[in-house]
Amino acid sequence: MQFKNSASMVIGTLVVAVSIGAHAQGKGAVEVSGFGKYYVPDSSRDIGSNGTLLGGAVSYYLTDDVTLGLNYGTYDNIDGQNSHKDIHGELGGLDATYHFGTLGDSLRPYISSGVAHQSIGQDNRGGRDKSSYINIGTGLKYYFTENLFADAGVTGMYNMDRGDTEYMAGLAVGVNFGGAGKKVEPAPAPAVCNDDDNDGVCDNADQCPDTEANVTVDADGCPAAAEAVRVELDVKFDFDKSAVKQDSYAEIKTVADFMNQYPQTTTTVEGYTDSVGSEAYNQQLSQRRADAVRQVMVDEYGVAADRVSAVGEGESDPVASNDTAEGRALNRRVEASVEAQSK
Repeated sequence: MQFKNSASMVIGTLVVAVSIGAHAQGKGAVEVSGFGKYYVPDSSRDIGSNGTLLGGAVSYYLTDDVTLGLNYGTYDNIDGQNSHKDIHGELGGLDATYHFGTLGDSLRPYISSGVAHQSIGQDNRGGRDKSSYINIGTGLKYYFTENLFADAGVTGMYNMDRGDTEYMAGLAVGVNFGGAGKKVEPAPAPAVCNDDDNDGVCDNADQCPDTEANVTVDADGCPAAAEAVRVELDVKFDFDKSAVKQDSYAEIKTVADFMNQYPQTTTTVEGYTDSVGSEAYNQQLSQRRADAVRQVMVDEYGVAADRVSAVGEGESDPVASNDTAEGRALNRRVEASVEAQSK
């Protein structure tokens, strides 16, 4: 059997594949490679040395993992048993290969099996020594890119005519092109969210499907529970004075702004004194202090007068001891608190 035409086809296909570029791996791809193998003949052969097999192969991906391929090579550097002259020959075959791993992996081990035919010169005799083989091999492919790879493998060859076994080990470089490539699953279609009451919660998860417009809702689409918010006021006064100090205006403004934000709120400002002086005098002084703070809220910061009341509590309910100057300073105060429900 002659394979010279096959050799030309393999080499030509390799050149074309490199020139046009490879496109993909996988089912339907064509793989083209050039190889060099080290050949170890059986000792009973009329061959005096090991040698090399140079050639090429072309394979077709039947599936993403299985290829069917043809290969052809010529022997070089083989000496005869007696004459030590070069013996020339050729080997061609058909192999099926199964690749492990996943399409697109950098490393893909494989196993192969097939048949081959060898035609080789005979030492000191005319004619050719022809043999048929059953091959079993294994190896590893490394993909530099999706399409360019290197291949290292070993093959055991059983000679069906002579009943002996020979071996080859080699390296190859190749490309593949034209396959379907690694399957890319399409992105799932975006879920459709129907929201009839426009509260931001999809109908299939909305437990309150008829919420009124502009109502804040929770994750279930129901009106969110109101959250209590609170602000407090604590304004200090100098001894026997009811004038609001300038550095207290910012704190009063904070309370006034809160009340303007929540117009349903009301508050009572409560004035206090220390224990110095008569109880009756301190009662009047505490009222003047409460009135002064109320007036700032109304006149300076726009809180409606009917939303703020003022009460003097005198020297009752001290927050610190009146036995020290520091304690008495803390007791000279006006307090207020405002609470609202925030949605």
